[in-house]
Amino acid sequence: MTTATTTAGRTTGALAADFSALLPDECVITDHVGLRSYECDGLTGFRQVPAVVVLPRDAEEVAACVRVCARHGVPFVARGAGTGLSGGALPVADGVVISLQKLRRILEIDVENRRAVLEPGVFNLDITKAAAPHGLYYAPDPSSQQVCTIGGNVAENSGGAHCLKYGFTTNHVLSMEVVLADGSLVTLGGPTGEQAGPDLRGVFLGSEGTLGICTKVTVRLLQKAESKRLVLADFPSVQAAGDTVGDIVDASIIPAAVEMMDSLAMEAAEAAVGAGYTVEAPAALIIELDGPADECDTQFDQLTAICERNGATRIHVAETADEQAKVWKGRKAAFAAVGRISPDYIVQDGVVPRTRLSEVLARIAEMGSAVGLRVANVFHAGDGNLHPLVLYSEAGGEHDKAEELSSSIAELCVELGGSLSGEHGIGADKACSMTAMFSEDDLDVMKRVRAGFDAHGLCNPGKIFPTPRLCGEKPGKYQAHPLEEAGVIERL
Repeated sequence: MTTATTTAGRTTGALAADFSALLPDECVITDHVGLRSYECDGLTGFRQVPAVVVLPRDAEEVAACVRVCARHGVPFVARGAGTGLSGGALPVADGVVISLQKLRRILEIDVENRRAVLEPGVFNLDITKAAAPHGLYYAPDPSSQQVCTIGGNVAENSGGAHCLKYGFTTNHVLSMEVVLADGSLVTLGGPTGEQAGPDLRGVFLGSEGTLGICTKVTVRLLQKAESKRLVLADFPSVQAAGDTVGDIVDASIIPAAVEMMDSLAMEAAEAAVGAGYTVEAPAALIIELDGPADECDTQFDQLTAICERNGATRIHVAETADEQAKVWKGRKAAFAAVGRISPDYIVQDGVVPRTRLSEVLARIAEMGSAVGLRVANVFHAGDGNLHPLVLYSEAGGEHDKAEELSSSIAELCVELGGSLSGEHGIGADKACSMTAMFSEDDLDVMKRVRAGFDAHGLCNPGKIFPTPRLCGEKPGKYQAHPLEEAGVIERL
Protein backbone atom coordinates (compact mmCIF):
# COMPACT_ATOMS: atom_id res chain seq x y z
CA MET A 1 0.00 0.00 0.00
CA THR A 2 2.81 2.39 0.93
CA THR A 3 4.74 1.65 -2.26
CA ALA A 4 1.69 2.18 -4.44
CA THR A 5 0.89 5.45 -2.70
CA THR A 6 4.47 6.68 -3.03
CA THR A 7 4.61 5.76 -6.71
CA ALA A 8 1.32 7.53 -7.37
CA GLY A 9 2.58 10.55 -5.48
CA ARG A 10 5.76 10.73 -7.51
CA THR A 11 3.81 10.37 -10.75
CA THR A 12 1.43 13.12 -9.72
CA GLY A 13 4.30 15.39 -8.77
CA ALA A 14 6.05 14.83 -12.09
CA LEU A 15 2.81 15.40 -13.99
CA ALA A 16 2.08 18.61 -12.12
CA ALA A 17 5.60 19.87 -12.79
CA ASP A 18 5.29 19.18 -16.52
CA PHE A 19 1.88 20.84 -16.70
CA SER A 20 3.14 23.85 -14.73
CA ALA A 21 5.87 24.29 -17.34
CA LEU A 22 3.12 24.61 -19.99
CA LEU A 23 0.35 26.51 -18.20
CA PRO A 24 -0.08 29.30 -15.64
CA ASP A 25 -0.42 28.20 -12.03
CA GLU A 26 -4.17 28.88 -11.98
CA CYS A 27 -4.63 26.42 -14.87
CA VAL A 28 -3.15 23.46 -12.97
CA ILE A 29 -5.20 22.15 -10.06
CA THR A 30 -3.69 19.68 -7.58
CA ASP A 31 -5.20 20.63 -4.22
CA HIS A 32 -7.79 18.18 -2.91
CA VAL A 33 -10.59 20.73 -2.55
CA GLY A 34 -10.12 21.94 -6.11
CA LEU A 35 -9.96 18.40 -7.47
CA ARG A 36 -13.24 17.47 -5.76
CA SER A 37 -15.03 19.93 -8.06
CA TYR A 38 -14.27 17.58 -10.96
CA GLU A 39 -15.03 14.22 -9.33
CA CYS A 40 -18.26 13.58 -11.25
CA ASP A 41 -20.55 14.84 -13.98
CA GLY A 42 -24.37 15.04 -13.88
CA LEU A 43 -24.52 11.38 -12.82
CA THR A 44 -23.51 12.08 -9.25
CA GLY A 45 -23.74 8.47 -8.06
CA PHE A 46 -20.36 7.80 -9.73
CA ARG A 47 -17.43 9.74 -8.21
CA GLN A 48 -13.65 9.63 -8.50
CA VAL A 49 -11.17 12.33 -7.55
CA PRO A 50 -8.52 12.80 -10.29
CA ALA A 51 -4.81 13.29 -9.65
CA VAL A 52 -4.55 16.54 -11.61
CA VAL A 53 -6.92 18.89 -13.44
CA VAL A 54 -5.59 21.13 -16.20
CA LEU A 55 -7.36 23.99 -17.97
CA PRO A 56 -5.67 24.64 -21.32
CA ARG A 57 -6.61 27.86 -23.12
CA ASP A 58 -6.40 26.78 -26.76
CA ALA A 59 -5.99 23.76 -29.01
CA GLU A 60 -2.18 23.88 -28.90
CA GLU A 61 -2.22 23.71 -25.13
CA VAL A 62 -4.73 20.84 -25.20
CA ALA A 63 -2.37 18.94 -27.50
CA ALA A 64 0.61 19.72 -25.26
CA CYS A 65 -1.27 18.44 -22.19
CA VAL A 66 -2.16 15.23 -24.01
CA ARG A 67 1.50 14.76 -24.96
CA VAL A 68 2.44 15.03 -21.28
CA CYS A 69 -0.09 12.31 -20.44
CA ALA A 70 1.22 10.13 -23.27
CA ARG A 71 4.82 10.56 -22.09
CA HIS A 72 3.90 9.48 -18.57
CA GLY A 73 1.46 6.78 -19.71
CA VAL A 74 -1.28 8.40 -17.63
CA PRO A 75 -4.95 8.24 -18.68
CA PHE A 76 -6.92 11.44 -19.25
CA VAL A 77 -10.57 12.44 -19.47
CA ALA A 78 -11.81 15.46 -21.41
CA ARG A 79 -14.47 17.49 -19.61
CA GLY A 80 -16.79 20.21 -20.85
CA ALA A 81 -19.56 21.63 -18.68
CA GLY A 82 -19.97 18.40 -16.69
CA THR A 83 -23.69 18.16 -17.52
CA GLY A 84 -23.53 14.61 -18.92
CA LEU A 85 -25.87 12.04 -17.41
CA SER A 86 -24.02 8.77 -18.03
CA GLY A 87 -20.73 9.28 -16.15
CA GLY A 88 -18.89 10.00 -19.40
CA ALA A 89 -16.71 12.65 -17.72
CA LEU A 90 -16.03 10.52 -14.63
CA PRO A 91 -12.28 10.88 -13.85
CA VAL A 92 -9.88 7.96 -13.71
CA ALA A 93 -8.09 7.19 -10.45
CA ASP A 94 -4.58 8.75 -10.59
CA GLY A 95 -5.52 10.20 -13.98
CA VAL A 96 -5.83 13.68 -15.45
CA VAL A 97 -8.92 15.74 -16.27
CA ILE A 98 -8.42 18.07 -19.23
CA SER A 99 -11.08 20.73 -18.84
CA LEU A 100 -12.12 22.61 -21.97
CA GLN A 101 -14.06 25.33 -20.18
CA LYS A 102 -11.64 28.05 -21.31
CA LEU A 103 -12.12 27.24 -25.02
CA ARG A 104 -15.33 29.25 -25.40
CA ARG A 105 -14.83 31.35 -28.52
CA ILE A 106 -17.24 31.51 -31.43
CA LEU A 107 -14.60 31.77 -34.12
CA GLU A 108 -16.85 32.50 -37.10
CA ILE A 109 -20.47 32.83 -38.18
CA ASP A 110 -20.34 32.22 -41.94
CA VAL A 111 -23.71 33.56 -43.06
CA GLU A 112 -23.21 32.94 -46.77
CA ASN A 113 -22.43 29.25 -46.30
CA ARG A 114 -24.62 28.86 -43.19
CA ARG A 115 -21.87 27.57 -40.98
CA ALA A 116 -20.42 28.35 -37.57
CA VAL A 117 -16.90 27.58 -36.39
CA LEU A 118 -16.67 27.04 -32.64
CA GLU A 119 -14.41 26.03 -29.83
CA PRO A 120 -15.72 23.08 -27.79
CA GLY A 121 -16.61 25.08 -24.68
CA VAL A 122 -19.26 27.19 -26.46
CA PHE A 123 -22.70 26.67 -24.91
CA ASN A 124 -25.23 25.11 -27.28
CA LEU A 125 -27.76 27.94 -26.95
CA ASP A 126 -25.11 30.58 -27.59
CA ILE A 127 -24.65 29.25 -31.13
CA THR A 128 -28.26 30.09 -31.96
CA LYS A 129 -28.00 33.45 -30.18
CA ALA A 130 -25.00 34.37 -32.33
CA ALA A 131 -26.70 33.20 -35.53
CA ALA A 132 -30.14 34.73 -34.78
CA PRO A 133 -29.43 38.24 -36.15
CA HIS A 134 -28.85 36.59 -39.53
CA GLY A 135 -32.11 34.62 -39.47
CA LEU A 136 -30.24 31.37 -38.73
CA TYR A 137 -30.14 28.89 -35.85
CA TYR A 138 -28.50 25.64 -34.71
CA ALA A 139 -31.08 22.84 -34.73
CA PRO A 140 -30.01 20.19 -32.14
CA ASP A 141 -31.35 21.53 -28.84
CA PRO A 142 -30.81 19.35 -25.75
CA SER A 143 -32.94 20.34 -22.77
CA SER A 144 -29.70 21.44 -21.10
CA GLN A 145 -28.82 23.70 -24.05
CA GLN A 146 -28.28 26.73 -21.81
CA VAL A 147 -25.43 24.98 -20.00
CA CYS A 148 -24.21 22.08 -22.15
CA THR A 149 -21.35 22.67 -24.60
CA ILE A 150 -20.92 21.81 -28.25
CA GLY A 151 -17.87 19.67 -27.39
CA GLY A 152 -20.00 17.55 -25.08
CA ASN A 153 -22.72 17.38 -27.74
CA VAL A 154 -20.14 16.01 -30.18
CA ALA A 155 -18.91 13.45 -27.65
CA GLU A 156 -22.41 12.13 -26.96
CA ASN A 157 -24.02 12.81 -30.37
CA SER A 158 -26.64 14.74 -28.44
CA GLY A 159 -30.22 15.07 -29.55
CA GLY A 160 -33.06 17.27 -28.38
CA ALA A 161 -36.71 18.02 -28.90
CA HIS A 162 -36.34 19.08 -32.54
CA CYS A 163 -34.25 16.13 -33.69
CA LEU A 164 -37.27 14.21 -34.99
CA LYS A 165 -37.36 16.43 -38.07
CA TYR A 166 -33.85 17.84 -38.16
CA GLY A 167 -31.58 15.09 -36.91
CA PHE A 168 -28.97 14.75 -34.18
CA THR A 169 -25.59 16.40 -33.73
CA THR A 170 -24.03 14.12 -36.34
CA ASN A 171 -26.37 15.53 -38.98
CA HIS A 172 -25.15 19.08 -38.33
CA VAL A 173 -21.40 18.72 -37.73
CA LEU A 174 -19.33 19.24 -40.88
CA SER A 175 -15.82 18.90 -39.52
CA MET A 176 -13.80 18.74 -36.32
CA GLU A 177 -10.27 19.50 -35.25
CA VAL A 178 -9.26 16.67 -32.92
CA VAL A 179 -6.33 15.96 -30.61
CA LEU A 180 -5.46 12.27 -30.74
CA ALA A 181 -3.99 10.21 -27.89
CA ASP A 182 -0.40 10.96 -28.93
CA GLY A 183 -1.03 14.71 -28.92
CA SER A 184 -1.24 15.14 -32.69
CA LEU A 185 -3.82 17.49 -34.20
CA VAL A 186 -5.94 16.21 -37.11
CA THR A 187 -9.05 17.37 -38.97
CA LEU A 188 -11.95 14.98 -39.53
CA GLY A 189 -14.58 15.83 -42.12
CA GLY A 190 -14.55 18.86 -44.40
CA PRO A 191 -16.47 21.95 -45.51
CA THR A 192 -19.42 19.81 -46.61
CA GLY A 193 -19.10 17.12 -43.95
CA GLU A 194 -17.39 14.72 -46.33
CA GLN A 195 -13.82 13.56 -46.75
CA ALA A 196 -12.08 10.95 -48.86
CA GLY A 197 -11.90 7.44 -47.41
CA PRO A 198 -13.67 6.13 -44.29
CA ASP A 199 -16.10 8.42 -42.50
CA LEU A 200 -13.81 9.25 -39.59
CA ARG A 201 -16.00 12.23 -38.73
CA GLY A 202 -18.91 9.86 -38.18
CA VAL A 203 -16.75 7.44 -36.19
CA PHE A 204 -15.59 10.17 -33.82
CA LEU A 205 -19.04 11.67 -33.24
CA GLY A 206 -20.65 9.96 -30.26
CA SER A 207 -17.45 8.17 -29.23
CA GLU A 208 -17.73 9.70 -25.74
CA GLY A 209 -14.17 10.96 -25.52
CA THR A 210 -12.62 7.53 -26.08
CA LEU A 211 -10.93 8.42 -29.40
CA GLY A 212 -9.53 11.87 -28.65
CA ILE A 213 -10.50 15.44 -27.76
CA CYS A 214 -12.41 17.79 -30.05
CA THR A 215 -10.83 21.28 -30.03
CA LYS A 216 -12.74 22.95 -32.87
CA VAL A 217 -16.00 22.12 -34.61
CA THR A 218 -17.74 23.46 -37.71
CA VAL A 219 -21.53 23.11 -37.61
CA ARG A 220 -24.32 23.62 -40.12
CA LEU A 221 -26.81 26.43 -39.47
CA LEU A 222 -30.41 26.40 -40.66
CA GLN A 223 -32.70 29.21 -41.74
CA LYS A 224 -35.51 30.01 -39.33
CA ALA A 225 -38.90 28.68 -40.39
CA GLU A 226 -41.48 31.04 -41.83
CA SER A 227 -44.18 29.80 -39.47
CA LYS A 228 -44.54 27.79 -36.25
CA ARG A 229 -47.63 26.23 -34.65
CA LEU A 230 -47.49 24.71 -31.17
CA VAL A 231 -50.15 22.43 -29.69
CA LEU A 232 -50.36 21.18 -26.10
CA ALA A 233 -52.78 18.24 -26.05
CA ASP A 234 -53.94 16.30 -22.96
CA PHE A 235 -54.96 12.63 -23.18
CA PRO A 236 -56.90 10.25 -20.93
CA SER A 237 -54.07 7.70 -20.97
CA VAL A 238 -50.45 7.22 -21.93
CA GLN A 239 -51.61 4.68 -24.51
CA ALA A 240 -53.87 7.25 -26.21
CA ALA A 241 -50.99 9.73 -26.37
CA GLY A 242 -48.66 7.05 -27.77
CA ASP A 243 -51.21 6.04 -30.40
CA THR A 244 -51.52 9.68 -31.43
CA VAL A 245 -47.79 9.90 -32.11
CA GLY A 246 -47.97 6.89 -34.43
CA ASP A 247 -51.04 8.25 -36.23
CA ILE A 248 -49.34 11.61 -36.84
CA VAL A 249 -46.34 10.00 -38.51
CA ASP A 250 -48.58 7.57 -40.43
CA ALA A 251 -50.36 10.62 -41.86
CA SER A 252 -47.01 11.70 -43.39
CA ILE A 253 -46.73 14.62 -40.98
CA ILE A 254 -43.24 15.09 -39.59
CA PRO A 255 -43.51 17.68 -36.83
CA ALA A 256 -40.49 19.67 -35.75
CA ALA A 257 -41.02 18.11 -32.32
CA VAL A 258 -43.31 15.68 -30.49
CA GLU A 259 -42.70 15.49 -26.74
CA MET A 260 -44.64 13.43 -24.20
CA MET A 261 -44.96 14.09 -20.47
CA ASP A 262 -46.81 12.02 -17.90
CA SER A 263 -48.66 13.38 -14.87
CA LEU A 264 -45.66 13.14 -12.52
CA ALA A 265 -43.42 15.05 -14.91
CA MET A 266 -46.09 17.69 -15.49
CA GLU A 267 -46.68 18.07 -11.76
CA ALA A 268 -42.99 18.82 -11.25
CA ALA A 269 -42.65 21.15 -14.25
CA GLU A 270 -45.83 23.06 -13.42
CA ALA A 271 -44.65 23.65 -9.85
CA ALA A 272 -41.35 25.00 -11.16
CA VAL A 273 -42.43 27.03 -14.18
CA GLY A 274 -46.22 27.37 -14.38
CA ALA A 275 -46.29 26.43 -18.06
CA GLY A 276 -50.03 25.80 -18.18
CA TYR A 277 -49.95 22.00 -18.03
CA THR A 278 -52.95 20.03 -16.76
CA VAL A 279 -51.30 18.08 -13.95
CA GLU A 280 -54.36 15.84 -13.52
CA ALA A 281 -54.03 14.55 -17.09
CA PRO A 282 -52.35 11.12 -17.32
CA ALA A 283 -50.33 12.26 -20.35
CA ALA A 284 -49.82 15.24 -22.65
CA LEU A 285 -48.13 15.83 -25.99
CA ILE A 286 -46.27 18.98 -27.01
CA ILE A 287 -46.39 19.06 -30.81
CA GLU A 288 -44.66 21.73 -32.86
CA LEU A 289 -45.10 22.25 -36.58
CA ASP A 290 -42.83 24.50 -38.60
CA GLY A 291 -42.26 25.43 -42.22
CA PRO A 292 -44.11 27.51 -44.85
CA ALA A 293 -47.27 29.08 -43.43
CA ASP A 294 -49.65 27.28 -45.80
CA GLU A 295 -48.10 23.91 -45.01
CA CYS A 296 -48.28 24.55 -41.25
CA ASP A 297 -51.96 25.55 -41.50
CA THR A 298 -52.87 22.41 -43.44
CA GLN A 299 -50.94 20.09 -41.13
CA PHE A 300 -52.37 21.85 -38.08
CA ASP A 301 -55.92 20.94 -39.14
CA GLN A 302 -54.87 17.31 -39.73
CA LEU A 303 -53.03 17.22 -36.42
CA THR A 304 -55.90 18.47 -34.29
CA ALA A 305 -58.27 16.01 -35.99
CA ILE A 306 -55.91 13.13 -35.12
CA CYS A 307 -55.71 14.28 -31.49
CA GLU A 308 -59.51 14.45 -31.28
CA ARG A 309 -59.89 10.94 -32.77
CA ASN A 310 -57.60 9.62 -30.05
CA GLY A 311 -59.70 11.14 -27.28
CA ALA A 312 -57.77 14.30 -26.43
CA THR A 313 -59.40 15.92 -23.42
CA ARG A 314 -57.90 19.34 -24.11
CA ILE A 315 -56.19 20.88 -27.13
CA HIS A 316 -54.48 24.16 -26.30
CA VAL A 317 -52.88 26.18 -29.10
CA ALA A 318 -50.01 28.42 -27.98
CA GLU A 319 -50.66 31.36 -30.30
CA THR A 320 -47.92 33.83 -29.37
CA ALA A 321 -44.16 33.45 -29.18
CA ASP A 322 -44.33 34.09 -25.42
CA GLU A 323 -46.91 31.33 -24.94
CA GLN A 324 -44.81 28.92 -27.00
CA ALA A 325 -41.69 29.78 -25.02
CA LYS A 326 -43.57 29.14 -21.76
CA VAL A 327 -44.67 25.67 -22.87
CA TRP A 328 -41.12 24.82 -23.92
CA LYS A 329 -39.68 26.23 -20.72
CA GLY A 330 -41.78 23.75 -18.75
CA ARG A 331 -40.62 20.84 -20.88
CA LYS A 332 -36.96 21.80 -20.73
CA ALA A 333 -37.09 22.39 -16.99
CA ALA A 334 -38.64 18.99 -16.30
CA PHE A 335 -35.48 17.10 -15.27
CA ALA A 336 -34.43 19.67 -12.68
CA ALA A 337 -38.03 20.24 -11.60
CA VAL A 338 -38.42 16.60 -10.55
CA GLY A 339 -36.40 17.56 -7.49
CA ARG A 340 -39.60 19.25 -6.27
CA ILE A 341 -41.42 15.94 -5.98
CA SER A 342 -38.57 13.59 -5.01
CA PRO A 343 -35.43 14.11 -2.90
CA ASP A 344 -33.34 12.05 -5.34
CA TYR A 345 -33.73 10.71 -8.87
CA ILE A 346 -31.85 8.99 -11.69
CA VAL A 347 -32.37 10.02 -15.31
CA GLN A 348 -32.28 7.08 -17.72
CA ASP A 349 -32.07 7.24 -21.51
CA GLY A 350 -33.15 4.55 -23.98
CA VAL A 351 -34.91 4.15 -27.30
CA VAL A 352 -37.80 1.97 -28.46
CA PRO A 353 -39.70 1.81 -31.74
CA ARG A 354 -42.62 4.28 -31.77
CA THR A 355 -45.04 1.36 -32.16
CA ARG A 356 -44.00 0.06 -28.72
CA LEU A 357 -44.25 3.28 -26.72
CA SER A 358 -47.43 2.24 -24.90
CA GLU A 359 -46.03 -1.19 -24.14
CA VAL A 360 -42.74 0.05 -22.75
CA LEU A 361 -44.37 2.70 -20.57
CA ALA A 362 -46.77 0.09 -19.13
CA ARG A 363 -43.83 -2.23 -18.41
CA ILE A 364 -41.87 0.57 -16.75
CA ALA A 365 -44.85 1.34 -14.50
CA GLU A 366 -45.09 -2.34 -13.53
CA MET A 367 -41.35 -2.56 -12.81
CA GLY A 368 -41.48 0.55 -10.63
CA SER A 369 -44.51 -0.69 -8.74
CA ALA A 370 -42.84 -4.05 -8.11
CA VAL A 371 -39.94 -2.42 -6.25
CA GLY A 372 -41.97 0.38 -4.69
CA LEU A 373 -40.53 3.28 -6.68
CA ARG A 374 -42.22 5.93 -8.81
CA VAL A 375 -41.03 6.65 -12.35
CA ALA A 376 -41.75 9.97 -14.08
CA ASN A 377 -41.65 10.04 -17.87
CA VAL A 378 -40.76 12.97 -20.12
CA PHE A 379 -39.29 12.19 -23.51
CA HIS A 380 -38.93 12.67 -27.26
CA ALA A 381 -41.97 10.65 -28.31
CA GLY A 382 -41.51 11.27 -32.03
CA ASP A 383 -38.39 9.13 -32.22
CA GLY A 384 -39.09 6.88 -29.23
CA ASN A 385 -36.26 8.34 -27.13
CA LEU A 386 -37.33 7.72 -23.53
CA HIS A 387 -36.11 9.62 -20.46
CA PRO A 388 -37.64 7.81 -17.48
CA LEU A 389 -36.74 9.41 -14.15
CA VAL A 390 -36.52 6.92 -11.30
CA LEU A 391 -37.56 8.69 -8.08
CA TYR A 392 -36.08 7.50 -4.80
CA SER A 393 -34.79 8.52 -1.38
CA GLU A 394 -31.09 8.29 -0.63
CA ALA A 395 -31.82 8.79 3.06
CA GLY A 396 -34.40 6.01 2.88
CA GLY A 397 -31.80 3.53 1.62
CA GLU A 398 -33.38 3.21 -1.83
CA HIS A 399 -30.31 4.02 -3.94
CA ASP A 400 -29.33 0.48 -4.89
CA LYS A 401 -32.78 -0.60 -6.00
CA ALA A 402 -33.16 2.66 -7.93
CA GLU A 403 -29.89 1.92 -9.77
CA GLU A 404 -31.05 -1.62 -10.51
CA LEU A 405 -34.43 -0.41 -11.78
CA SER A 406 -32.76 2.20 -13.97
CA SER A 407 -30.45 -0.40 -15.54
CA SER A 408 -33.36 -2.79 -16.04
CA ILE A 409 -35.31 -0.11 -17.90
CA ALA A 410 -32.37 0.47 -20.27
CA GLU A 411 -32.11 -3.25 -20.99
CA LEU A 412 -35.90 -3.46 -21.45
CA CYS A 413 -35.53 -0.98 -24.32
CA VAL A 414 -33.14 -3.38 -26.03
CA GLU A 415 -35.52 -6.29 -25.41
CA LEU A 416 -38.28 -4.38 -27.20
CA GLY A 417 -36.15 -3.75 -30.28
CA GLY A 418 -34.53 -0.47 -29.28
CA SER A 419 -31.25 0.83 -27.94
CA LEU A 420 -29.51 1.42 -24.61
CA SER A 421 -29.10 5.11 -25.34
CA GLY A 422 -30.57 7.75 -27.59
CA GLU A 423 -28.36 10.69 -26.68
CA HIS A 424 -26.95 10.55 -23.14
CA GLY A 425 -24.34 7.94 -24.00
CA ILE A 426 -23.18 4.72 -22.37
CA GLY A 427 -20.40 6.14 -20.22
CA ALA A 428 -19.81 4.38 -16.92
CA ASP A 429 -23.52 4.01 -16.21
CA LYS A 430 -24.49 1.45 -18.87
CA ALA A 431 -21.16 -0.17 -19.75
CA CYS A 432 -22.20 -3.41 -18.05
CA SER A 433 -25.41 -3.50 -20.12
CA MET A 434 -23.60 -3.42 -23.46
CA THR A 435 -23.67 -7.21 -23.70
CA ALA A 436 -27.48 -7.03 -23.72
CA MET A 437 -27.27 -5.23 -27.06
CA PHE A 438 -24.03 -6.35 -28.67
CA SER A 439 -22.28 -9.69 -29.14
CA GLU A 440 -18.68 -10.30 -28.11
CA ASP A 441 -17.69 -10.03 -31.78
CA ASP A 442 -19.45 -6.65 -32.04
CA LEU A 443 -17.64 -5.36 -28.98
CA ASP A 444 -14.30 -6.68 -30.20
CA VAL A 445 -14.67 -4.77 -33.47
CA MET A 446 -15.48 -1.58 -31.54
CA LYS A 447 -12.42 -2.09 -29.34
CA ARG A 448 -10.21 -2.57 -32.39
CA VAL A 449 -11.50 0.69 -33.87
CA ARG A 450 -10.77 2.41 -30.59
CA ALA A 451 -7.25 0.95 -30.52
CA GLY A 452 -6.68 2.39 -34.00
CA PHE A 453 -7.08 5.85 -32.51
CA ASP A 454 -5.64 5.14 -29.06
CA ALA A 455 -3.34 2.12 -28.96
CA HIS A 456 -2.54 2.45 -25.25
CA GLY A 457 -6.06 3.10 -24.00
CA LEU A 458 -5.36 6.49 -22.42
CA CYS A 459 -8.46 8.32 -23.73
CA ASN A 460 -11.29 8.10 -21.21
CA PRO A 461 -10.72 4.45 -20.21
CA GLY A 462 -13.35 2.48 -18.32
CA LYS A 463 -16.23 3.87 -20.36
CA ILE A 464 -18.61 2.23 -22.85
CA PHE A 465 -17.13 -1.28 -22.72
CA PRO A 466 -17.84 -3.76 -19.93
CA THR A 467 -14.81 -4.79 -17.90
CA PRO A 468 -14.47 -7.57 -15.31
CA ARG A 469 -13.51 -5.03 -12.64
CA LEU A 470 -16.37 -2.68 -13.34
CA CYS A 471 -19.08 -5.27 -13.85
CA GLY A 472 -17.89 -7.51 -11.04
CA GLU A 473 -18.21 -4.79 -8.45
CA LYS A 474 -21.31 -4.40 -6.34
CA PRO A 475 -23.52 -1.82 -8.08
CA GLY A 476 -24.79 1.22 -6.30
CA LYS A 477 -23.54 3.99 -4.08
CA TYR A 478 -19.94 3.99 -2.83
CA GLN A 479 -19.72 2.15 0.50
CA ALA A 480 -17.22 3.76 2.86
CA HIS A 481 -14.73 1.55 4.72
CA PRO A 482 -15.27 1.58 8.54
CA LEU A 483 -11.82 3.15 9.02
CA GLU A 484 -12.79 5.89 6.58
CA GLU A 485 -15.97 6.57 8.54
CA ALA A 486 -13.89 6.74 11.73
CA GLY A 487 -11.57 9.33 10.17
CA VAL A 488 -8.50 7.06 10.33
CA ILE A 489 -8.02 6.91 6.54
CA GLU A 490 -9.12 9.12 3.64
CA ARG A 491 -10.43 8.15 0.20
CA LEU A 492 -8.36 9.85 -2.50
